[in-house]
Amino acid sequence: MAGADDIVRGLLVVGVAILAAIAAWYLFVAVPDDLAELLGVLLLLAVVIGAVRIGSNVAGSVLPAHNVAEVAVEGPITRDGGGGITSPPVGASADDIVEQIESADEDRGSAALLLKLNTPGGEIVPSEDIRIAAEQFDGPTIAYATDVCASGGYDIAAGCDELWAREGSIVGSIGVVGSRVNAKELADRLGLSYEQFTAGEYKDAGVPLKEMTEDEREYLQGIVDDYYDQFIDTVAEGREMDAETLKATEARIFLGDEAEERGLVDRLGTRDDVEASLEQRLGEDVTIKEYEPERGLTGKLRGGAQQVAFALGAGIASVADGDIEGLSFRR
Repeated sequence: MAGADDIVRGLLVVGVAILAAIAAWYLFVAVPDDLAELLGVLLLLAVVIGAVRIGSNVAGSVLPAHNVAEVAVEGPITRDGGGGITSPPVGASADDIVEQIESADEDRGSAALLLKLNTPGGEIVPSEDIRIAAEQFDGPTIAYATDVCASGGYDIAAGCDELWAREGSIVGSIGVVGSRVNAKELADRLGLSYEQFTAGEYKDAGVPLKEMTEDEREYLQGIVDDYYDQFIDTVAEGREMDAETLKATEARIFLGDEAEERGLVDRLGTRDDVEASLEQRLGEDVTIKEYEPERGLTGKLRGGAQQVAFALGAGIASVADGDIEGLSFRR
């Protein structure tokens, strides 16, 4: 069947190219005179090349050459991937990844989604956006952890039908970090004082240039606890696990074999094993199309100059959306 489809796709491309060549020859070569004929030949070649590309796209849409879409989540998860104008993204752009998953879902050839995970986690809401996109994919979804699937990465995996890992993969870190820099003593040494005008008792809670009161600490810890409860509930529902079992992990990380014993991973295996499982699910040979983000100058500008730290199993030390005056939350 695949061989027949390849032949039909080739014939479609050739047919479109021939029709374009005939039309271009008539419009740009047969009708004009002299110099125009030379320009016509150039236009003819341009039209044929463009037609081949269009024909390839049409053929790929009518008879897709793949049946599995692969989307990768690699590096710390942020809204825009970080990086700068002169440097590439340093992590996973949630917006790009969501767009890739949605494009795969709209592609009639993508009968299943393979989500490759190698991430320590990152910002909370962007991680949730990726998980929701995976949940909404119309077809089987398989998450495959390569090196690290921790924190926000595990949140994403909870939105898939299955989670595979290697024996040496690092899995887990089901927890939340709230952090702030305490620069009060440094500011005092430099002769700097903090003065800020706010409305609302806790508006400047977490500002690094002043000492945190016990009330503020309790208030901010409450936010971390709420994020943690949401994380536990999400994983418990997605993985069909008991919430207390997840809390008992105490946000630790585990190697793949122990993660499987604890029910955090469904199966262990190589990439070939994952593809073999997909073949059983789909009942046919697997052909994979890798989706990649398209980041031009606009994307790089959108990325800004934000740099992030890659911390094993603990997420990232970047400013999360919803940042409260110097305090960041991450998974």
